[in-house]
Amino acid sequence: MEIGGGSESPDEPKKGKSKTPRKPKESILKQKSPAEFFAENKNIAGFDNPGKSLYTTVRELVENSLDSAESISELPVVEITIEEILKTKFNSMIGLVDRERVDAELYDDYETAKAREKRLAKEARAQEIQAKNASLGKKGREPAASKGMKGRGEASFYRVTCRDNGRGMPHDDIPNMFGRVLSGTKYGLKQTRGKFGLGAKMALIWSKMSTGLPIEISSSMKGQNYTSFCRLDIDIHRNIPHVHVQEKRDNKDLWHGAEIQVVIEGNWTTYRSKILYYMRQMAVITPYAQFLFKFVSDTPDKNITIRFSRRTDVMPPVPQETKHHPSAVDLLLIKRLIAETAKQSLLQFLQHEFVNLGKSYAERLIGEMGPEFCPKMSVKSLTSQQIVRIHQLFRQAKFDDPSGDCLSPAGEYNLRLGIIKELHPDMVATYSGSAQVFEGHPFIVEAGVSIGGKDVKQGLNIFRFANRIPLLFEQGADVVTRTALKRINWSSYKINQTQDKIGVFVSIVSTKIPFKGTGKEYIGDDISEIASAVKSAIQQCCIQLKSKIVKKIQAREQQERKRNLSRYIPDATNAVYNVLKEMAHVHASKKKRHDGENAEILSKVSARVITNETLRDKLAQHVEQVDHEMAMEYATQSGASAESKEEIYIQSLDATDNFTDFKSPLFVFRLVH
Repeated sequence: MEIGGGSESPDEPKKGKSKTPRKPKESILKQKSPAEFFAENKNIAGFDNPGKSLYTTVRELVENSLDSAESISELPVVEITIEEILKTKFNSMIGLVDRERVDAELYDDYETAKAREKRLAKEARAQEIQAKNASLGKKGREPAASKGMKGRGEASFYRVTCRDNGRGMPHDDIPNMFGRVLSGTKYGLKQTRGKFGLGAKMALIWSKMSTGLPIEISSSMKGQNYTSFCRLDIDIHRNIPHVHVQEKRDNKDLWHGAEIQVVIEGNWTTYRSKILYYMRQMAVITPYAQFLFKFVSDTPDKNITIRFSRRTDVMPPVPQETKHHPSAVDLLLIKRLIAETAKQSLLQFLQHEFVNLGKSYAERLIGEMGPEFCPKMSVKSLTSQQIVRIHQLFRQAKFDDPSGDCLSPAGEYNLRLGIIKELHPDMVATYSGSAQVFEGHPFIVEAGVSIGGKDVKQGLNIFRFANRIPLLFEQGADVVTRTALKRINWSSYKINQTQDKIGVFVSIVSTKIPFKGTGKEYIGDDISEIASAVKSAIQQCCIQLKSKIVKKIQAREQQERKRNLSRYIPDATNAVYNVLKEMAHVHASKKKRHDGENAEILSKVSARVITNETLRDKLAQHVEQVDHEMAMEYATQSGASAESKEEIYIQSLDATDNFTDFKSPLFVFRLVH
């Protein structure tokens, strides 16, 4: 039976349908540049969303400025400005003409007539309920403000400008310093503020992704009579800078430092508190720096200007680059050190490329490696198997711990000043531990604990710092938070964990901070050496505070005792005076005679030389005398002098003054020549 006309021969292939299988496309090997990788994984560097991107941009620029000023031992002066750019202004900056909406339904914030009617009815009901509650005198909840629908395509833009008085940059190096990812001057083994070594490069990548506008850099080094100006962006796929303008301009003021300006998409509303909190914490850990923060908007009510003044001119030493510890290296690092070393023999390589490896101990290690090793053998001739043997011995042998000389903690003096300057606590204690080691890396823990203060909530307020930068996110999993909440018995130090306003400040510095998570926002609780050092540092602060609190309680009890005694002075004097009057009357009637001193007192009572008021004054003087003696004893125990205090006046230091500093953990004595 034929359907549809005739049948096709089975040997004939059907038209339009080839039986030949398609060949799969050959896979093409591609590679990504570092800039492209970070652009696609921007959350790793803290650019999760527009709000956090604005925060991270501010943080990176501020920390770069501090590093630059400290590298030349210059007291940092950092000015950071965030300028809000409205859509109309942004469009004019990029040469885009504003257009009215033609098809409103295309937009994400379009509201249908039915949805608008429903929203207005809901708002009307809420207002009716509020009016009814007001007429009945009830306090109803404030109606939530109607949220304007914001489309996904509607963005907020900000110009972030950071200016400092640091080292500045060489004219020819500026393009590569900003336009080439993973190139810089901070990749040695030393304590650094940065987390990824990206600095302002990631802000440039975010600017390229969100606005397409280039970054502008002005820079001048000390003694230069010109300022380098550069406008550039980055070729993300090739990881090279694209320079728009690079020129030298007059530097009549002989200014030195850098000014960086970048326009990015951001969200000031959601991250305002985080940015201001970051600036406040930075002022705590760097009291020797001066910060000026400005937020500028077309709406004057939104403008903000905050100055964080300098409290001291004593700066921590500059962190020093150090060598690797044998127990902290891996195979890849050993191979890289061998490739880069200028030393010829294995003995010289071990001595000069690693810390705490003297000649005699290096010879003992070489002897332990096996007969195929000798001190004079060429280090470049080592085979892969021999390098593995060296690595295995490094992991098994014992070495002296590295010293903390290469580290640069804030110091007790600066930490205490910073806490007092920003929080104004009732009392504060600080402690700086000695250098300790984890996995071959030295670290130092400093801590401060304060009681009371302004803008401090009841309970524990935890402030975390790593290599002298604040950590604001993922606080719950951090070693400092867990230690303060779970491992410190606050009540044993006379501190009420829930009622008192407690500030806990912990700063950890190291050549390697063991961050956890992709964003490197917290230090894990799994390294016993760090957890133990944090606990010990907080406890030392609590011990200091306990003695102060006990003395304060004793002083309060003494005042209460004085108050109680003074309260009963009138009753006591009335009772004593009445008894003396009765005795004087009996003595005068010769019914019972008294002699000696008693008779003299009774005679004075009769003659009204001793009156009720006289007794009251004498008793009050006695209470004051006892209180003074107890206060003197308290002052002696506290180390205070009983001598009267004299006012002293210290003249301000001029730039020409010569002085010598004598430093201790808690104060600096300055001798002016």
